[in-house]
Amino acid sequence: MDAIGGGIYGLWNWNPFPEKSNSFRSRRRQRIESNSGSLGSANAARGTGYRFPLKQAVTAGSLALAGDTIAQLRERWRRANKQRSISDSGSYSEDVLWNHLSDHDWLRALRMTSYGFLLYGPGSYAWYQCLDHFMPQPTAKNIILKVILNQVVLGPSVIAVVFAWNNLWLGKLSELPEKYRKDAFRTLLSGFRFWIPVSVLNFWVVPLQARVAFMSMGSIFWNFCLSSTMSK
Repeated sequence: MDAIGGGIYGLWNWNPFPEKSNSFRSRRRQRIESNSGSLGSANAARGTGYRFPLKQAVTAGSLALAGDTIAQLRERWRRANKQRSISDSGSYSEDVLWNHLSDHDWLRALRMTSYGFLLYGPGSYAWYQCLDHFMPQPTAKNIILKVILNQVVLGPSVIAVVFAWNNLWLGKLSELPEKYRKDAFRTLLSGFRFWIPVSVLNFWVVPLQARVAFMSMGSIFWNFCLSSTMSK
């Protein structure tokens, strides 16, 4: 009908209120454009907002759990060796072997898993993003700076947070200053010897999206080394 009549005012294409109609259409168009712009801005704001790095958090939590499990199994195995509970055939009895598998500190495992998932995974991922933002080029200078910052900033932060997280779960926050005084500096020095070469590989070879997993896998070996050193 509009094709025949030439518009809503019929065959003669006559508009008795041309200025009012044009003004109305103009205001309507402006409102539509304004609403579209506001919606686009809102979508853009949502798109650029914070997103929890779930993949990195799950990876860090899983590897923290794996490291703690290995540490606990090794500690129980060493205690069993000291007890000398060995059968005549030279192998462990079924009762001792069952104790190895069942006597697991699940609360300790939950502490380490939650630390990896809630703190280390998201925190370290944000840290690596920040470093790559300010030093995007993989030059020798940038890599050296990243390694230094990793040891000077991230290393002490991780030690401080994991000690505090562990004492918080144990209800021993009052003992945290003594824990720092006794173990923090020694742990930090040992970490320098291990983490500096690992950090060089992490920044030089490993892509950004895999760095949390790579450093978490290093944490498994690091926990094993700490356990071996403390048991001597």
